[in-house]
Amino acid sequence: MPFTPSSINPHLVAPLRGLRPAPGRAAEIAAPPYDVLSSEEARLRAADKPWSFLHISKPEIDLPADTDPYSPTVYAMAASNLLKMLDAGVLLRDDAPCYYIYRLTMGPHVQTGLVASASVADYNSNRIRKHEFTRLDKEDDRVRQIEALNAQTGPVLLVYPASSQADALIANAAQGVPASDVTAGDGIRHEIWVVRDSTTIDALTRTFDAMEALYIADGHHRSAAASRVAAARRQDGFTLSSDYFLSVIFPHHQMKILDYNRVVKDLNGLEKSALVARCQTAFTVEKSPTRVTPARLGEFGMYLGGEPGESHGVWYRLTIKADLIPNDPVTRLDVSLLSDHLLAPLLGITDLRRDKRIDFVGGIRGLSELEKRVDSGEMAAAFALFPTSMQQLMRVADSNQIMPPKSTWFEPKLADGLISHVLD
Repeated sequence: MPFTPSSINPHLVAPLRGLRPAPGRAAEIAAPPYDVLSSEEARLRAADKPWSFLHISKPEIDLPADTDPYSPTVYAMAASNLLKMLDAGVLLRDDAPCYYIYRLTMGPHVQTGLVASASVADYNSNRIRKHEFTRLDKEDDRVRQIEALNAQTGPVLLVYPASSQADALIANAAQGVPASDVTAGDGIRHEIWVVRDSTTIDALTRTFDAMEALYIADGHHRSAAASRVAAARRQDGFTLSSDYFLSVIFPHHQMKILDYNRVVKDLNGLEKSALVARCQTAFTVEKSPTRVTPARLGEFGMYLGGEPGESHGVWYRLTIKADLIPNDPVTRLDVSLLSDHLLAPLLGITDLRRDKRIDFVGGIRGLSELEKRVDSGEMAAAFALFPTSMQQLMRVADSNQIMPPKSTWFEPKLADGLISHVLD
Protein backbone atom coordinates (compact mmCIF):
# COMPACT_ATOMS: atom_id res chain seq x y z
CA MET A 1 0.00 0.00 0.00
CA PRO A 2 1.25 3.56 -0.63
CA PHE A 3 2.87 5.34 2.29
CA THR A 4 2.02 8.80 3.57
CA PRO A 5 4.98 11.12 2.85
CA SER A 6 7.20 11.99 5.79
CA SER A 7 6.85 15.45 7.27
CA ILE A 8 10.65 15.80 6.96
CA ASN A 9 11.31 14.02 3.66
CA PRO A 10 8.34 14.14 1.28
CA HIS A 11 9.63 11.30 -0.91
CA LEU A 12 11.21 7.89 -0.42
CA VAL A 13 13.79 8.75 -3.08
CA ALA A 14 14.68 11.99 -4.81
CA PRO A 15 16.90 13.13 -7.69
CA LEU A 16 20.26 14.70 -6.92
CA ARG A 17 22.81 16.97 -8.51
CA GLY A 18 25.40 14.27 -9.00
CA LEU A 19 29.12 14.97 -8.84
CA ARG A 20 30.48 12.91 -11.73
CA PRO A 21 33.58 12.39 -13.87
CA ALA A 22 34.01 14.91 -16.65
CA PRO A 23 33.41 13.46 -20.13
CA GLY A 24 36.11 10.93 -20.97
CA ARG A 25 37.54 10.79 -17.43
CA ALA A 26 35.48 8.01 -15.83
CA ALA A 27 38.06 5.28 -16.46
CA GLU A 28 40.73 7.34 -14.66
CA ILE A 29 38.49 7.92 -11.65
CA ALA A 30 36.42 4.77 -11.00
CA ALA A 31 37.73 2.70 -8.10
CA PRO A 32 36.69 -0.33 -6.05
CA PRO A 33 34.60 0.37 -2.93
CA TYR A 34 36.65 1.73 -0.05
CA ASP A 35 35.97 -1.28 2.17
CA VAL A 36 37.15 -4.07 -0.13
CA LEU A 37 40.82 -3.01 -0.25
CA SER A 38 43.44 -2.71 2.45
CA SER A 39 45.44 0.51 2.59
CA GLU A 40 48.42 -1.24 0.98
CA GLU A 41 46.29 -2.72 -1.80
CA ALA A 42 44.81 0.73 -2.45
CA ARG A 43 48.28 2.27 -2.50
CA LEU A 44 49.35 -0.17 -5.21
CA ARG A 45 46.13 0.27 -7.21
CA ALA A 46 46.45 4.07 -7.23
CA ALA A 47 50.15 4.21 -8.09
CA ASP A 48 50.64 6.45 -11.14
CA LYS A 49 46.88 7.16 -11.19
CA PRO A 50 46.55 10.71 -9.84
CA TRP A 51 42.80 10.89 -10.46
CA SER A 52 41.85 7.51 -9.00
CA PHE A 53 39.01 7.95 -6.53
CA LEU A 54 41.08 5.92 -4.06
CA HIS A 55 42.84 9.22 -3.26
CA ILE A 56 39.50 10.32 -1.78
CA SER A 57 38.06 7.05 -0.45
CA LYS A 58 41.41 5.76 0.93
CA PRO A 59 43.33 9.03 1.43
CA GLU A 60 45.88 7.43 3.77
CA ILE A 61 47.63 6.20 0.61
CA ASP A 62 48.95 9.77 0.17
CA LEU A 63 50.42 9.87 3.68
CA PRO A 64 53.27 7.93 5.31
CA ALA A 65 52.59 4.21 5.50
CA ASP A 66 52.43 4.23 9.30
CA THR A 67 49.67 6.88 9.40
CA ASP A 68 46.64 5.92 11.46
CA PRO A 69 43.83 5.62 8.85
CA TYR A 70 41.45 7.28 11.35
CA SER A 71 43.70 10.27 11.99
CA PRO A 72 42.26 13.76 11.34
CA THR A 73 45.04 14.24 8.79
CA VAL A 74 43.56 11.42 6.71
CA TYR A 75 40.14 13.07 6.43
CA ALA A 76 41.81 16.41 5.69
CA MET A 77 43.77 14.73 2.90
CA ALA A 78 40.53 13.37 1.44
CA ALA A 79 39.09 16.89 1.36
CA SER A 80 42.26 18.26 -0.21
CA ASN A 81 42.28 15.59 -2.89
CA LEU A 82 38.62 16.22 -3.71
CA LEU A 83 39.33 19.93 -4.06
CA LYS A 84 42.21 19.18 -6.46
CA MET A 85 39.91 17.10 -8.65
CA LEU A 86 37.29 19.85 -8.66
CA ASP A 87 39.85 22.55 -9.46
CA ALA A 88 41.25 20.44 -12.30
CA GLY A 89 37.78 19.93 -13.75
CA VAL A 90 38.12 16.17 -13.49
CA LEU A 91 34.86 16.03 -11.53
CA LEU A 92 31.83 18.11 -12.51
CA ARG A 93 28.47 18.60 -10.83
CA ASP A 94 25.19 18.54 -12.73
CA ASP A 95 23.35 21.86 -12.81
CA ALA A 96 19.95 20.38 -11.90
CA PRO A 97 18.78 17.36 -9.92
CA CYS A 98 18.75 14.17 -11.98
CA TYR A 99 18.26 10.48 -11.57
CA TYR A 100 20.88 8.17 -13.01
CA ILE A 101 20.72 4.63 -14.30
CA TYR A 102 23.54 2.29 -13.27
CA ARG A 103 24.10 -0.97 -15.14
CA LEU A 104 26.53 -3.62 -13.94
CA THR A 105 27.62 -6.42 -16.27
CA MET A 106 29.64 -9.38 -15.02
CA GLY A 107 29.92 -12.02 -17.73
CA PRO A 108 26.36 -13.10 -18.56
CA HIS A 109 24.92 -11.43 -15.45
CA VAL A 110 23.37 -7.97 -15.91
CA GLN A 111 21.62 -5.79 -13.33
CA THR A 112 20.23 -2.32 -13.93
CA GLY A 113 19.17 0.03 -11.18
CA LEU A 114 18.44 3.60 -10.18
CA VAL A 115 20.93 6.03 -8.63
CA ALA A 116 18.99 8.27 -6.28
CA SER A 117 19.15 9.96 -2.92
CA ALA A 118 17.18 7.93 -0.37
CA SER A 119 15.26 9.37 2.56
CA VAL A 120 17.00 9.41 5.93
CA ALA A 121 13.60 9.72 7.62
CA ASP A 122 12.48 6.49 5.96
CA TYR A 123 15.73 4.85 7.02
CA ASN A 124 15.10 5.97 10.60
CA SER A 125 11.53 4.65 10.53
CA ASN A 126 12.70 1.30 9.07
CA ARG A 127 10.87 1.71 5.80
CA ILE A 128 14.40 1.34 4.41
CA ARG A 129 15.07 -1.92 6.17
CA LYS A 130 18.24 -3.25 7.74
CA HIS A 131 19.55 -6.75 8.40
CA GLU A 132 22.95 -6.15 10.03
CA PHE A 133 24.34 -4.62 13.19
CA THR A 134 26.79 -1.75 12.78
CA ARG A 135 29.97 -0.99 14.68
CA LEU A 136 30.37 2.45 16.21
CA ASP A 137 34.00 2.82 15.11
CA LYS A 138 33.05 2.17 11.49
CA GLU A 139 30.11 4.56 11.71
CA ASP A 140 32.41 7.21 13.17
CA ASP A 141 34.81 6.76 10.25
CA ARG A 142 32.06 7.34 7.69
CA VAL A 143 30.67 10.34 9.61
CA ARG A 144 34.11 11.99 9.61
CA GLN A 145 34.55 11.25 5.90
CA ILE A 146 31.17 12.77 5.01
CA GLU A 147 31.77 15.85 7.14
CA ALA A 148 35.29 16.38 5.78
CA LEU A 149 34.10 16.19 2.17
CA ASN A 150 30.64 17.68 2.69
CA ALA A 151 29.59 14.84 0.41
CA GLN A 152 28.62 11.19 0.39
CA THR A 153 30.95 9.39 -1.97
CA GLY A 154 30.17 5.72 -1.30
CA PRO A 155 26.69 4.66 -2.43
CA VAL A 156 24.51 2.41 -0.31
CA LEU A 157 23.38 -0.67 -2.23
CA LEU A 158 19.59 -0.91 -1.90
CA VAL A 159 17.03 -3.35 -3.28
CA TYR A 160 13.39 -2.87 -4.19
CA PRO A 161 10.88 -5.71 -4.48
CA ALA A 162 10.58 -6.20 -8.22
CA SER A 163 8.07 -3.80 -9.73
CA SER A 164 7.19 -4.06 -13.41
CA GLN A 165 6.51 -0.32 -13.50
CA ALA A 166 9.86 0.61 -11.94
CA ASP A 167 11.67 -1.98 -14.06
CA ALA A 168 10.18 -0.54 -17.24
CA LEU A 169 10.95 3.08 -16.35
CA ILE A 170 14.55 2.20 -15.55
CA ALA A 171 14.99 0.07 -18.68
CA ASN A 172 13.54 2.82 -20.90
CA ALA A 173 15.91 5.39 -19.40
CA ALA A 174 18.95 3.21 -20.12
CA GLN A 175 18.93 3.93 -23.83
CA GLY A 176 21.54 5.37 -26.15
CA VAL A 177 25.18 6.04 -25.36
CA PRO A 178 25.87 6.08 -21.60
CA ALA A 179 27.47 9.12 -19.99
CA SER A 180 30.09 6.81 -18.42
CA ASP A 181 31.17 3.39 -19.61
CA VAL A 182 34.02 1.75 -17.74
CA THR A 183 35.24 -1.84 -17.74
CA ALA A 184 37.29 -2.31 -14.58
CA GLY A 185 40.35 -4.48 -14.19
CA ASP A 186 38.22 -7.35 -12.89
CA GLY A 187 36.23 -7.35 -16.14
CA ILE A 188 33.07 -5.83 -14.65
CA ARG A 189 31.44 -3.18 -16.82
CA HIS A 190 29.92 -0.08 -15.21
CA GLU A 191 27.56 2.07 -17.32
CA ILE A 192 25.81 5.27 -16.23
CA TRP A 193 22.98 7.11 -17.98
CA VAL A 194 21.68 10.53 -16.88
CA VAL A 195 17.91 11.03 -16.52
CA ARG A 196 17.10 14.72 -16.99
CA ASP A 197 13.57 14.46 -18.40
CA SER A 198 11.18 15.89 -15.81
CA THR A 199 8.33 13.56 -16.79
CA THR A 200 10.50 10.49 -16.24
CA ILE A 201 11.88 11.92 -13.00
CA ASP A 202 8.36 12.51 -11.67
CA ALA A 203 7.24 9.03 -12.73
CA LEU A 204 10.21 7.39 -10.99
CA THR A 205 9.61 9.40 -7.81
CA ARG A 206 5.91 8.44 -7.74
CA THR A 207 6.65 4.79 -8.46
CA PHE A 208 9.10 4.49 -5.59
CA ASP A 209 6.82 6.49 -3.27
CA ALA A 210 4.21 3.76 -3.75
CA MET A 211 6.58 1.02 -2.52
CA GLU A 212 6.14 -0.36 0.96
CA ALA A 213 9.86 -0.76 1.65
CA LEU A 214 13.42 -0.77 0.34
CA TYR A 215 16.12 -3.08 1.70
CA ILE A 216 19.78 -2.43 2.44
CA ALA A 217 21.89 -5.05 0.70
CA ASP A 218 25.27 -3.49 1.47
CA GLY A 219 26.17 -0.22 3.16
CA HIS A 220 24.76 -0.37 6.69
CA HIS A 221 27.59 1.79 8.06
CA ARG A 222 27.24 4.37 5.28
CA SER A 223 23.50 4.70 5.81
CA ALA A 224 23.86 4.86 9.61
CA ALA A 225 26.50 7.57 9.21
CA ALA A 226 24.28 9.54 6.86
CA SER A 227 21.50 9.42 9.45
CA ARG A 228 23.84 10.77 12.12
CA VAL A 229 25.06 13.59 9.87
CA ALA A 230 21.48 14.53 9.00
CA ALA A 231 20.49 14.62 12.67
CA ALA A 232 23.42 16.87 13.52
CA ARG A 233 22.72 19.22 10.65
CA ARG A 234 19.03 19.47 11.48
CA GLN A 235 20.05 20.66 14.95
CA ASP A 236 22.03 23.38 13.18
CA GLY A 237 19.04 24.37 11.06
CA PHE A 238 19.88 22.49 7.86
CA THR A 239 17.10 20.37 6.33
CA LEU A 240 18.20 20.07 2.72
CA SER A 241 20.21 17.40 0.89
CA SER A 242 21.70 16.00 4.10
CA ASP A 243 18.27 14.48 4.75
CA TYR A 244 18.97 12.04 1.91
CA PHE A 245 21.79 9.58 1.29
CA LEU A 246 23.43 8.35 -1.90
CA SER A 247 22.07 5.00 -3.06
CA VAL A 248 21.89 2.66 -6.01
CA ILE A 249 18.66 0.66 -6.03
CA PHE A 250 18.27 -2.61 -7.97
CA PRO A 251 15.25 -4.92 -8.31
CA HIS A 252 15.58 -7.91 -6.01
CA HIS A 253 15.34 -10.49 -8.79
CA GLN A 254 18.42 -9.10 -10.54
CA MET A 255 20.69 -9.30 -7.50
CA LYS A 256 23.47 -11.88 -7.41
CA ILE A 257 24.46 -13.22 -3.98
CA LEU A 258 27.41 -15.60 -3.84
CA ASP A 259 28.20 -18.09 -1.12
CA TYR A 260 30.08 -16.81 1.93
CA ASN A 261 32.16 -19.74 3.12
CA ARG A 262 33.94 -20.52 6.39
CA VAL A 263 37.40 -21.84 7.26
CA VAL A 264 38.40 -22.98 10.76
CA LYS A 265 41.90 -23.18 12.26
CA ASP A 266 41.49 -26.35 14.37
CA LEU A 267 39.01 -29.11 15.17
CA ASN A 268 38.59 -28.22 18.84
CA GLY A 269 40.59 -31.25 19.95
CA LEU A 270 38.66 -33.73 17.80
CA GLU A 271 40.17 -36.23 15.41
CA LYS A 272 38.85 -35.92 11.85
CA SER A 273 37.06 -39.24 12.10
CA ALA A 274 35.40 -38.17 15.34
CA LEU A 275 34.21 -34.90 13.82
CA VAL A 276 32.71 -36.75 10.84
CA ALA A 277 30.96 -39.18 13.18
CA ARG A 278 29.56 -36.44 15.40
CA CYS A 279 28.28 -34.51 12.35
CA GLN A 280 25.87 -37.40 11.77
CA THR A 281 23.75 -36.26 14.72
CA ALA A 282 22.41 -33.31 12.73
CA PHE A 283 23.40 -34.09 9.15
CA THR A 284 23.45 -36.92 6.69
CA VAL A 285 27.12 -37.28 5.75
CA GLU A 286 28.52 -38.60 2.47
CA LYS A 287 32.18 -38.74 1.48
CA SER A 288 32.68 -37.17 -1.95
CA PRO A 289 35.40 -37.96 -4.51
CA THR A 290 35.08 -34.42 -5.91
CA ARG A 291 34.57 -30.90 -4.61
CA VAL A 292 31.18 -30.30 -3.07
CA THR A 293 29.33 -27.30 -4.42
CA PRO A 294 26.09 -27.13 -2.40
CA ALA A 295 23.16 -27.33 -4.79
CA ARG A 296 20.32 -26.34 -2.46
CA LEU A 297 19.49 -24.83 0.89
CA GLY A 298 20.43 -27.10 3.77
CA GLU A 299 23.34 -28.69 1.90
CA PHE A 300 26.98 -28.02 2.84
CA GLY A 301 30.43 -29.02 1.70
CA MET A 302 33.01 -29.89 4.38
CA TYR A 303 36.70 -30.17 3.46
CA LEU A 304 39.12 -31.71 5.95
CA GLY A 305 42.88 -31.88 5.63
CA GLY A 306 44.51 -35.09 4.45
CA GLU A 307 46.63 -37.43 6.49
CA PRO A 308 50.35 -36.64 7.01
CA GLY A 309 52.17 -36.91 3.71
CA GLU A 310 49.01 -36.38 1.63
CA SER A 311 48.80 -33.21 -0.43
CA HIS A 312 45.00 -33.10 -0.60
CA GLY A 313 42.19 -33.42 1.88
CA VAL A 314 38.76 -35.01 1.68
CA TRP A 315 35.37 -33.52 0.80
CA TYR A 316 32.12 -34.49 2.52
CA ARG A 317 28.56 -33.57 1.61
CA LEU A 318 26.48 -32.65 4.65
CA THR A 319 22.70 -32.32 4.47
CA ILE A 320 20.83 -30.95 7.47
CA LYS A 321 18.09 -33.25 8.75
CA ALA A 322 14.70 -31.82 7.83
CA ASP A 323 13.28 -31.92 11.34
CA LEU A 324 16.04 -29.54 12.51
CA ILE A 325 15.03 -26.69 10.18
CA PRO A 326 12.98 -24.14 12.19
CA ASN A 327 10.43 -21.68 10.84
CA ASP A 328 12.18 -18.55 12.15
CA PRO A 329 13.66 -16.53 9.24
CA VAL A 330 17.05 -16.16 10.96
CA THR A 331 17.63 -19.56 12.52
CA ARG A 332 16.59 -21.37 9.32
CA LEU A 333 19.35 -19.64 7.31
CA ASP A 334 22.13 -21.99 6.23
CA VAL A 335 24.69 -19.81 7.99
CA SER A 336 22.67 -20.28 11.20
CA LEU A 337 22.17 -24.02 10.73
CA LEU A 338 25.91 -24.54 10.26
CA SER A 339 26.69 -22.47 13.34
CA ASP A 340 24.00 -23.97 15.55
CA HIS A 341 24.59 -27.62 14.67
CA LEU A 342 28.32 -27.80 13.88
CA LEU A 343 30.50 -24.76 14.49
CA ALA A 344 29.21 -24.09 18.02
CA PRO A 345 28.49 -27.55 19.48
CA LEU A 346 31.34 -29.44 17.80
CA LEU A 347 34.07 -26.87 17.14
CA GLY A 348 33.36 -24.48 20.02
CA ILE A 349 32.93 -21.39 17.83
CA THR A 350 30.10 -19.37 19.33
CA ASP A 351 31.02 -15.78 18.39
CA LEU A 352 31.52 -15.34 14.67
CA ARG A 353 32.45 -11.68 15.13
CA ARG A 354 35.29 -12.12 17.58
CA ASP A 355 36.56 -15.71 17.49
CA LYS A 356 40.01 -15.72 15.88
CA ARG A 357 39.73 -19.41 15.01
CA ILE A 358 37.34 -18.74 12.12
CA ASP A 359 37.71 -16.79 8.90
CA PHE A 360 35.40 -16.11 5.97
CA VAL A 361 35.97 -16.56 2.24
CA GLY A 362 33.76 -14.90 -0.36
CA GLY A 363 32.44 -17.21 -3.03
CA ILE A 364 34.06 -15.13 -5.76
CA ARG A 365 37.31 -16.91 -4.79
CA GLY A 366 35.89 -20.34 -5.50
CA LEU A 367 36.24 -23.66 -3.69
CA SER A 368 39.90 -23.88 -4.69
CA GLU A 369 40.61 -21.13 -2.16
CA LEU A 370 39.08 -23.28 0.58
CA GLU A 371 41.26 -26.23 -0.43
CA LYS A 372 44.34 -24.01 -0.57
CA ARG A 373 43.85 -22.70 2.96
CA VAL A 374 43.37 -26.21 4.38
CA ASP A 375 46.06 -27.96 2.32
CA SER A 376 48.61 -25.32 3.34
CA GLY A 377 48.06 -26.24 6.99
CA GLU A 378 46.80 -22.74 7.82
CA MET A 379 43.30 -24.11 8.43
CA ALA A 380 42.01 -27.52 9.54
CA ALA A 381 38.56 -27.45 7.92
CA ALA A 382 36.53 -25.52 5.38
CA PHE A 383 32.78 -25.29 4.87
CA ALA A 384 31.08 -24.40 1.59
CA LEU A 385 27.55 -22.98 1.80
CA PHE A 386 24.67 -22.47 -0.59
CA PRO A 387 24.16 -18.71 -1.13
CA THR A 388 21.63 -16.83 0.96
CA SER A 389 18.77 -15.64 -1.26
CA MET A 390 17.35 -12.14 -1.55
CA GLN A 391 13.99 -13.51 -0.42
CA GLN A 392 15.61 -14.78 2.78
CA LEU A 393 17.30 -11.42 3.38
CA MET A 394 14.03 -9.57 2.87
CA ARG A 395 12.15 -11.90 5.23
CA VAL A 396 14.72 -11.27 7.94
CA ALA A 397 14.52 -7.49 7.43
CA ASP A 398 10.71 -7.56 7.35
CA SER A 399 10.71 -9.35 10.71
CA ASN A 400 13.02 -6.63 12.12
CA GLN A 401 15.73 -9.20 12.87
CA ILE A 402 19.46 -9.35 12.23
CA MET A 403 21.34 -11.83 10.07
CA PRO A 404 24.47 -13.56 11.39
CA PRO A 405 27.80 -12.00 10.39
CA LYS A 406 29.09 -12.74 6.89
CA SER A 407 25.77 -14.06 5.57
CA THR A 408 25.87 -12.45 2.11
CA TRP A 409 28.49 -11.69 -0.52
CA PHE A 410 27.12 -9.51 -3.31
CA GLU A 411 28.71 -9.49 -6.75
CA PRO A 412 29.27 -7.52 -8.84
CA LYS A 413 30.16 -4.57 -6.64
CA LEU A 414 29.54 -0.89 -7.31
CA ALA A 415 32.41 1.42 -8.14
CA ASP A 416 33.26 4.51 -6.12
CA GLY A 417 33.68 7.82 -7.91
CA LEU A 418 31.11 7.51 -10.70
CA ILE A 419 28.50 9.53 -8.77
CA SER A 420 28.80 11.40 -5.46
CA HIS A 421 26.19 13.34 -3.49
CA VAL A 422 27.21 16.83 -2.37
CA LEU A 423 25.45 18.08 0.76
CA ASP A 424 24.21 21.62 0.11
